[in-house]
Amino acid sequence: MKNEAAVIAALESAPDIIIPLIGEVSPGILRRRPKPGKWSVHEHACHLASVQPIMLARLNLMLAEEKPYIKPYFPHVDEEDGALLRVDLADAMDLFVNDRRKLVERLKALPIEDWARTAEHGEYAHYSVFIMFRHLALHDMFHAYRIEELLLKNNWD
Repeated sequence: MKNEAAVIAALESAPDIIIPLIGEVSPGILRRRPKPGKWSVHEHACHLASVQPIMLARLNLMLAEEKPYIKPYFPHVDEEDGALLRVDLADAMDLFVNDRRKLVERLKALPIEDWARTAEHGEYAHYSVFIMFRHLALHDMFHAYRIEELLLKNNWD
């Protein structure tokens, strides 16, 4: 059973969980990486904003074409290491909130049959609009969890 309303609710509430969580992080550890190659709170947060245009472009493609091809996005391959550290966090969070609000409004208006539209995805066995946005909701919470781990980290040595 698919539950589009639950996915939309999760996407809609994510900024209300994530933004205050980031606000709890002390400036001294905001950009600190737990170890080389692992993201800081700043990077996890900015990444959430950076994927919004990707997801919107995928939605547009899936609504416009029959069975389009979705190229996988791998930040560790597609982006320069440390690039997210150069992004202004406040600007990124404003974008995250605004882009997410627009996305949620779009999904609320999406006809139920469009949630079943499919695409070929270079990484996954099957992919639909529903799966894409369920995945995005889970993705939000994955990064929120990583942010909280760093917020609560006891030993930085």
